[in-house]
Amino acid sequence: QVHLEESGGGWVQPGGSLRLSCTTNTTFFNIVTMGWYRQAPLKQRELVASITWGETIKYSDSVKGRFIISEDRAKPAVYLQMNSLESDDKAVYFCYNEDSRLNRYYDYWGQGTQVTVSS
Repeated sequence: QVHLEESGGGWVQPGGSLRLSCTTNTTFFNIVTMGWYRQAPLKQRELVASITWGETIKYSDSVKGRFIISEDRAKPAVYLQMNSLESDDKAVYFCYNEDSRLNRYYDYWGQGTQVTVSS
């Protein structure tokens, strides 16, 4: 069973920075995509950033220029460096992993880590 473990959430002031980490026990050879989603109060879960096959990176328009996603495929792990945080960034952030095994795709989610941005 694939398990994702998140850490790094917390409470910061606007303009501050935070770094989220996610480790997984899946094998490097199975990984298709690793990334981060978030869900704010009264809003649907949305993609924040993802990296596919270790090279194709996507960002939500709302975080471009402020957030940086990175990956360590050897561990494996995925990270999200969040800079210039705004109040609208307050949400529960979920780590995401898509694997491919025996020509089938599987999705896995972390439990979520709370990010609070307030003065």
